[in-house]
Formats: sequence, structure tokens, C-alpha cells
Amino acid sequence: MTSTTSSRLRCLPGTGSCLLALLWLVSVGLWAQDGSADDDALTLDGDVTLPDNLWPPANIVIPAPSIAVATPEPLPPPPMESLTIMLDWFLSPQHAPLLAAKARELYQAQGLDVTLKPPADPSLPAKLLAAGEVDAALARQPLLHLRDHDDDRLIRIATLMATPLNAVIVTGNSQPDDIDALATLPYGYATREGAELIVPLLVPGSVRQTDGYSAPLNVHYGSERHLQESNIQVMADGFYHSLPAQLATDGINASVIPYTELGLPVHDGLILMVNAKTLKERKDTWQRLTIALENAARWIADDPARAWKTLIEAYPVLDNSVNKAAWPSIVRRMALRPAAVDTRRYRRMETFLQERGITDMRLPTRALAVDPHTL
Repeated sequence: MTSTTSSRLRCLPGTGSCLLALLWLVSVGLWAQDGSADDDALTLDGDVTLPDNLWPPANIVIPAPSIAVATPEPLPPPPMESLTIMLDWFLSPQHAPLLAAKARELYQAQGLDVTLKPPADPSLPAKLLAAGEVDAALARQPLLHLRDHDDDRLIRIATLMATPLNAVIVTGNSQPDDIDALATLPYGYATREGAELIVPLLVPGSVRQTDGYSAPLNVHYGSERHLQESNIQVMADGFYHSLPAQLATDGINASVIPYTELGLPVHDGLILMVNAKTLKERKDTWQRLTIALENAARWIADDPARAWKTLIEAYPVLDNSVNKAAWPSIVRRMALRPAAVDTRRYRRMETFLQERGITDMRLPTRALAVDPHTL
């Protein structure tokens, strides 16, 4: 019967072959149960009785998969990369792009969790960065040159302020007609470049070698206090957008001498540095960070009044008359393309340092500053 049956199955025509085969198997099963069926009695025209349990009952409900009736659990957000950036000074409007990026969650949009830390002393940021204690740090361009000639291997990845925010601040009722007249006055400084670059430009070596010469005083964060108390009369590296205004509230007149009048080349006023060891291995991080800073700078430039309101709401310590008055000047000096490098500025500063005998050789620009998006 098996061979005959197989022959019949193979010869079934049309698209109903499978159904006929199924019906045949059912009938064979019934025949095998009662033993009364006959091989020859099985025909295509015969009646076939199906078992009661061949099809599921009509009242059975098959539940739908849970994914079809319930909202799936949201996917966990990707992990955020933590970064610590050491500021160059206590919180100030000059840090606006960094602060705005945090207040508007622009870092988070780039997958970054950024912590901003003011230093306990202005000399610490570059030192901590060189030691690998922080991920990035702020400084002025001249300090970067001095540190790299000390083999610290720091490198600029962004510019926050495109022109210097520091200048020589001189107290007195009138600005001296001759800069050389400042040589005999008591000096103060707060940064390394103030001591090693600015003071030597103002005080000739012949004066510094006299017996009556007083070495400049490191005032750290106390420039205003020392000028008020007449411990110094000249601040080599004061913030000219805020210090004269602060002194004016105390009834002290102050004048400003821009660095360009001393022969110091125009340079980036505030830069973001990283350790060169991390430059390529974390290039994606630095690229995302500079994107956040660029978005913040553009947002500030689009509506400075709205940006100022946002900043003082997020950082109430900034809310005072001196900072408010300085805000328009800060916005004008803000770099709108933080990652972009003005290579000419870095070459000129290297030339200046060598010609003044401060350094022995010139470092290539690529060892000092890069656009992380070109790595």
C-alpha cells in the first residue's frame, strides 16, 4: 500500500495537493483505528470524517505578544563622558562660552559631562594639566609658549577670547606720558607671563640691577586690594575690562596701557589647552567639546542680552554692575570659531620670545596649537 499511496500522492494535480494529502492521511488514520476500511474503497469521491479535535475551538483566544499591546521600555541613554576643565581665574564673564554651554546643556548634547573648576591659585591650571590631574585647562597664549619651552607639552585646541583681556593697569590721576617713567614704580603681577614678559618690557635691565629696585610682587588674586593699599602702583597683567571699574568704585583712578604699545604681538586672549599625550587618543572628545563651545558662542552672539540673563540666572555670582558693564566688551572679543587656529599669531609669538632672548629656539606651530577637527 505504501508504494501505491506514494504514487497517488505524486500524481495529485493542481494547487490543492497538500490539502488532499492531509485528508488522505486523516482517512488512513481512521481506517487504521477501526480496521474496517478497505484499500480499494479509498477514493477521492468518498466521504471523509474529520476528528473533532483537528481544529482549535472557535472560542479560544490566543493572546497577542506583549510588544503589540504595551509601550516598550525606553532605551537607556548612552553613557556620558566626564571631563574636568580647570579655569584660569575665578568665575568671570570671560568664561561665557564655557558657562553658556553648561547652562544650555550643550555639553550633554555632545555626550559630555563637564565640570568647571576655578583654581585655588592662578598658577595651578597649567601645572595640573601637565601632571594629568585635569582633562583641560584655560590660559593665555603667552603662557602656553612659556610652558611648552619648559617641555610641558601642552597644546591649544580652542580659543575662547580672540584678543587679550589683560593689560598694564596704572593707578594715578593721569596716565604717564612716557612709559619709561613707569620703571621706578612698584609693580605687581598675577601670572607667569606678567612676571617674565610684561615686567621686563616695562623695566629695563639697568633699573632691575640697581640697589634700590624692588622685585615685583605676586599678588595672586589680590590685585585690587594691593592697588588700594598702595603696595603697588602698576599691575602688569590686570583685567582691563573689570579692574579699573572696580578701582573707580573705591575712588581710585586707573589708566590702561595695552600690550601692543609695549611691542607684545597680538595674541589669543583666552585658550583651552589639553595635554599633548591625549590629543590623538581622545580626538573625538576634543572635537565634540569644541562643537559645544562653538554652539554656545554663536548663541551668545545672536542675542547677548538674553545670554547675559541666562548666565546670571545660572551663576548668580556674576551678577554685579562691573561684570554687566564689561559684558558688551567681552562679547566683542569672543571667538565664534573656537577650534580654528590663527597660525600667524603663534609664529609671531615664537619669534618675539626668541628675539627677546626669553627662549633659545622656535617651536613649530603644530606643537603649540591645533584644530582638533583636522586630526
